[in-house]
Amino acid sequence: MDIAIPSVRVSKARIATQLIFLVCGLGMASWAPMVPYTKDRLALNDANLGLLLLLLGAGAMLMMPTSGWLVSRFGSRIIMTGAVVIMAIALPLLLILPSTAATAITLFMFGAGVGAIDVSMNSHGVQVQNLYGSPIMSSLHGLFSVGGLFGSLGLGFLIKLGLNPVYAIVSIAALLIIITITQYKHLFPVAVERQVIAQFSTTKEKPTEGKQRFGWLHSSVLFLGLMCFAVFLAEGAILDWSAIFLRDVKGIEPELVGTGYAAFSVAMATMRLVGDKIVARLNSKTVVVGGSLLSAVGLLIAILSPWVYGALTGFVLLGLGAANIVPIFFSAAGRLPGIAPTVSISAITTIGYTGMLAGPALLGFIAYHFSLSIALGSLAFLLLLVALSYGINGKAS
Repeated sequence: MDIAIPSVRVSKARIATQLIFLVCGLGMASWAPMVPYTKDRLALNDANLGLLLLLLGAGAMLMMPTSGWLVSRFGSRIIMTGAVVIMAIALPLLLILPSTAATAITLFMFGAGVGAIDVSMNSHGVQVQNLYGSPIMSSLHGLFSVGGLFGSLGLGFLIKLGLNPVYAIVSIAALLIIITITQYKHLFPVAVERQVIAQFSTTKEKPTEGKQRFGWLHSSVLFLGLMCFAVFLAEGAILDWSAIFLRDVKGIEPELVGTGYAAFSVAMATMRLVGDKIVARLNSKTVVVGGSLLSAVGLLIAILSPWVYGALTGFVLLGLGAANIVPIFFSAAGRLPGIAPTVSISAITTIGYTGMLAGPALLGFIAYHFSLSIALGSLAFLLLLVALSYGINGKAS
C-alpha cells in the first residue's frame, strides 16, 4: 500500500539529509589539516604515519557492512546521529592524545564513525529520493564536497584568527553535533523508512544466495570495483597526504596546509552539482576517460610545479576530473546483466572504499622508501590505467 507523506515533510527531509552529508564532509575533512600536527606530536616517519592512517580505513571498512544491518534494525537517523557523536568526540582527542597507541584506537573509532554515517546517510538519501520523485543524489554528494571545503579550511582559519588549535577543533566538533540534533526530527524514523522501502521495492529481482555470493566474482563487477579502487585511492590520498605534501615538499605555512584539500573539494563540489547535465550532454565513457586523463594531468602538475599555486591548480584539475567518475561506475554496476544491483553496488562500494580509506596507508610506505612525490606520481599512473581500461572495455551510455 502506498504511503502518503506531505511534500513539505519530504522537502524538509531532503534538506536535513543534505545537511547530514555536509556534516560528514566537514567532519572527515577536518582531519586533513590535523595530520601534520599528529605526525609531529607523535614523532612519526612517513611509514609509521601510513600505518596509523590504516586504522582509519580499518574502522570504516569494519563498520560499513555492519551498518547495513544496524540501519535496517534501528533506522538511518539513529545510526547517523550516533556516528556524528563518535566523530565529534574523536576529533579533539586526535589533536591532544600523547601516545601513538591511544591515537590509533581513537582514529579507528573515528573511521568507524565515518563508515557508519556513510552507509546510513546514503541509505536515507535513497528513500528521500524515492519519495521526492526526481534525482537528488548528486546534490547530496555535492554538499558532502562543500563540507569537505569548509572542513579543510575551517581549522586553519580559526587558528589563524588566534584560537588555540584544541579550542578550534572543539568548536568544529560542537557544530557537527548541533547541526545533527537540529535536523534529527526532520529525518525519517525507521517505520517510515520501512514503508518507503516496501513501496518502492521490486519483486522482479530475487537472486538466490548462491548468485549473490558469486556475483562478487563476476568479471564486470571486479572490473568496476578495481576502477573505483583507483579513483577512490586518489581521493583518499588528497585527504590524508595533501597537507603533508604542501608543508614538507612545497614549503607552505602550517596554517594554510588545508588549502590543497579545499581546492580539490571546491572543484569536485562544483563539478558534481552539474554532473548529471554533463553526462547527459556527452556520454559516460567520454566523461570517465576524459576525467581520468584530466585527473592524472592534475596530479602531475601538482607534483612537478615549483610553485605552490601550481600545486593547488593541480588539485583543482584532479577534483574536476574525478568528480563524476564514481557515480558513473555505480550507475553501470546497477545495469549489469544477470547481476542484482544490490550485489554489484555493494561489491564495488566495498572495493572502492578500500582504496579511499586503506589505500593511502600504502602511499606511506612508498613515500618512506622513495619520496612523497613518487607516491603521488604512482596515483597518476593508476588514473592513466583507468582511462585506458575504461576506454577499451567500458560502455558508453
